[in-house]
Amino acid sequence: MSLRHRQLLALALTANALRPLRRVGAGVPAFVAGWMTSELAPQLLATTALDAAAELTLRRGRRGRTDRAGLALAAVTAAGLGLMVRESLSAARRIESTLDDGLGTDYLDVLDEPPTREDLRLHLRELAHPFRLDDPGVEVVRDVSYVPGVEARRARLDVHRPVGVDLDRAPVLVQVHGGAWTLGSKETQGLLLMNRMARRGWVCVAVNYRLAPKHPFPAQVVDVKHALAWVREHIGEYGGDPDYLVLTGGSAGGHLASLAALTPHETQWQPGFEDADTSVAACVPFYGVYDVGGLTGDRPAVAMRDKFLGPKVFQRDPAEDHEIFEQASPLARVTPEAPDFFVLHGDADTLVDVRQARAFVARLREVSRASVTYAELPGAHHAFEVFSSIRSQHTVRAVERWLLHHRAVWSRERTEQGPGTTSASA
Repeated sequence: MSLRHRQLLALALTANALRPLRRVGAGVPAFVAGWMTSELAPQLLATTALDAAAELTLRRGRRGRTDRAGLALAAVTAAGLGLMVRESLSAARRIESTLDDGLGTDYLDVLDEPPTREDLRLHLRELAHPFRLDDPGVEVVRDVSYVPGVEARRARLDVHRPVGVDLDRAPVLVQVHGGAWTLGSKETQGLLLMNRMARRGWVCVAVNYRLAPKHPFPAQVVDVKHALAWVREHIGEYGGDPDYLVLTGGSAGGHLASLAALTPHETQWQPGFEDADTSVAACVPFYGVYDVGGLTGDRPAVAMRDKFLGPKVFQRDPAEDHEIFEQASPLARVTPEAPDFFVLHGDADTLVDVRQARAFVARLREVSRASVTYAELPGAHHAFEVFSSIRSQHTVRAVERWLLHHRAVWSRERTEQGPGTTSASA
């Protein structure tokens, strides 16, 4: 393939990452191309520069001429990739401003040991191997069954905790994977955040759940709640604090985490364990689906409901059984008793339009008595924190600061209120 053809392809990928196609039906291919290009922009920029340099030296020496059109395309591609790198670097400033606005500029003052400048600095090794997500400082207890007597793979969870640390009532983060309710697993998502928090002395739990279409909704949220009930009862055996649980997850996992966090007393989704406490202190959803029922009338949300959720996930007709879609929409389940939320979404998301997050945050701020923090990331596509990149590392560090602050405030309020405070207090 000539330089010209390589750079035409690179330019098309860059253009889609910067201005992704948003037509109904184009979301998935636009996401796949845009997501990887956007988060790997530094690597692609270096590759483009090397390709152009080779054209100007090695290939020119062999052919006696250069591919000027190819070099021009490379220059335009490099400019676009450079813009994406700058946008990713701005994520740190953008999210810090969000935290300052939502929590106050002195929000880290409540911490006994706030993150240092070195803690927050981005390291080259984190970008050199973006898909190397194992952390030698974190041990994983794998495939623990959270449904008594059931050995099915989907009813298992992993416990992540720091190596060589004797934990006692450590804060607990429960991660729910995404995958359109039909695929995905606990081993593949949320690892950057869980590793970060485990190194901070947290216990992190990654949960599998039954998948559609074999298991239609609400099997997924039932399993998440079952896992929460198990964590409440057993996490002390792993050094965790059963009174302080935070839910997180991305995409479908963001939907399930938000829905479970907002419905701790929904007994129809706790069959056989109706009396279990599934409340949480806070929820941190990434690029979640909040308008399952198409309640806003937004075209992408309605299309998702009618063309995918109805036939594949719920196996119900939205026109005939609209109530179950409404019940499954976090947007419709917000109450004054909702826990604290930190919602994150990218404005270039073509799978779950950012308008869903905006509507959900507006509803939380209108109804809930708890704190609501919202970070909207310019240029970020769906799944932007699945592997290591400039944006994902800055985002994970910001969520770390939010979680540390939240835990400190929660602990202080528990101390002031004395024994008997409920686990959902924050």
